[in-house]
Amino acid sequence: MFALSLLLAAFLIVTDQVLKAVVNSKIELGKVVEVIKFGDAKIFSLTHIRNSGAAWSIMSGKTWFLVSLPILVCIAGIFYMYKVRKGSKLEIVSVAMIIAGGVGNLIDRVRMHEVIDYIKFEPIDFPIFNFADICIVLGAIAFCLSIVISDIKKSKSDKPDKIKVKADA
Repeated sequence: MFALSLLLAAFLIVTDQVLKAVVNSKIELGKVVEVIKFGDAKIFSLTHIRNSGAAWSIMSGKTWFLVSLPILVCIAGIFYMYKVRKGSKLEIVSVAMIIAGGVGNLIDRVRMHEVIDYIKFEPIDFPIFNFADICIVLGAIAFCLSIVISDIKKSKSDKPDKIKVKADA
C-alpha cells in the first residue's frame, strides 16, 4: 500500500501542476471566467491570481517558512506512511493526499515564490484556492476520519465479552 500511495501522490502532484499550467497559459492574471451561473447568481468561477502567502494571504512574503514547513511535513508524512504501511488504507491514502498538496504548492513556491490559485466558490467570501489545497484539506479530513474509525474499532475490541452467569440449580 505504501508504493501505491506514493504513486497516488505523484499522480495528484502531476494533476495539480498540469491544471496550474493550463490556468497560467489560458487565463490572464486577474481575469475571471464564470463557469457556473444561475441568472445573476454566480456559483463557481476560475480566477487566476498569485498568492505569496498561505490561505487568506497570511504570512505573505515568508517564503522561507512556507517552503520549509511543507518539506518537513512531507518528510514526516513519508516516514509515517512507511511506518503504518500495513495499517488503514484510508490513513495512508489521506497522508499521501496531504503530501501531494504540499508538494504541489511547494513546487510553485520554489519556482515562482508564489502559488497559482484559480478556484473561486462565489456564494461565500472564501479565498481563491487550487487543486493542491483541495488535496490537503480532503487529506486532513480523511486522516481525522481514519483516526475516529480506528478509535471506534479499538474501543469495540477492548470491551470484554458479556459475562455469562451460570445459574445454580
